[in-house]
Amino acid sequence: MTTRKPLACLAALFIAGLAPAAMAADYADPTWPCIQRKVENLSAGLMWPTPIPQSRPEDESTRRAVTTLAETLAIRRLTLEELEPEVAAFAEAHAGDADLMGLVFDGVFHSLATRRSRIMEGIGDFSLSQIALSEKIEGARVEMDAEMAKEDPDFDKVDTLEEQLDWDQTIYTDRQQSIQYLCETPVLLEKRLYAIAQMLQAHTE
Repeated sequence: MTTRKPLACLAALFIAGLAPAAMAADYADPTWPCIQRKVENLSAGLMWPTPIPQSRPEDESTRRAVTTLAETLAIRRLTLEELEPEVAAFAEAHAGDADLMGLVFDGVFHSLATRRSRIMEGIGDFSLSQIALSEKIEGARVEMDAEMAKEDPDFDKVDTLEEQLDWDQTIYTDRQQSIQYLCETPVLLEKRLYAIAQMLQAHTE
């Protein structure tokens, strides 16, 4: 019996150690565990200074050029430095037409904003799953402590609970280590959109 009590205490201490990480964010919104302020939707109007045309160019080759550049700019693995020549070439070919540049940005905006929304939904699902797992861990700890408090504990049951507790704690901790990356991704997409807007505007007549 004496060998079991320290294990129960260690489990309690582990849960206590998880609490600061889980409580670092404002769980008034349980779907948002990030330190960064939650911004549900981005506004193209805050990034682009002029109204974006509602209609597409009539010329098919121009429409294709707009779509191709927008799709290229939305590829995150390409740096802005790599994309600068593409923007410059487009601007030169179309005399820096403000409407066309606006349409290019509109295409990039919808692509990255949609991707950002999906990521934020994923963060919400992740947060709820972590909360559920932490509650499961706490429940196992309470059950294990209650069993150990009995005059004749069922050590087989304690062993089973302990194994599950170890496994769940490992999963929780491993997942928690990825939260910073997850939370930074929407911000990085937002910054990329702003930077692309500025690059396009710099080539606009």
